[in-house]
Amino acid sequence: MSTELQKDNESGTLEQPPLTQEYASSGEAPMDQAQKVWARISGLLGDLPDFVSDFFNEYRRPIITIGILLGGLVTAKLALAILAAINEIPLLAPTFEIIGLGYTTWFAWRYIRLASKRQELLEDINALKDQVLGKRS
Repeated sequence: MSTELQKDNESGTLEQPPLTQEYASSGEAPMDQAQKVWARISGLLGDLPDFVSDFFNEYRRPIITIGILLGGLVTAKLALAILAAINEIPLLAPTFEIIGLGYTTWFAWRYIRLASKRQELLEDINALKDQVLGKRS
């Protein structure tokens, strides 16, 4: 760590002497003051990777959670933009509506019309649940 920084043993916070008090009273040339300021800044920048890694290690779960939420928002916004662009293409939106109506009609005719087929659908759903979530005991 930088020699200019002093770590407070009790609270773990960094104490830095103020720049104005350190250089205001001295009769040093402005070039010497600039070199001291530059040395101090470069020391802080040199310690920056350590500070960042300590911060990330301490707050790993909240950072990952926030990143996932932001990624989900970006993905949802992108998907909505793509759907809006597809919806603007002539004849494409009505074609998708016709396909959706056709599939809905087929599904209702195949699975909902008869009681035995509804039972088959329920068994298929339960088998899928058991496969995904595990067997019920």
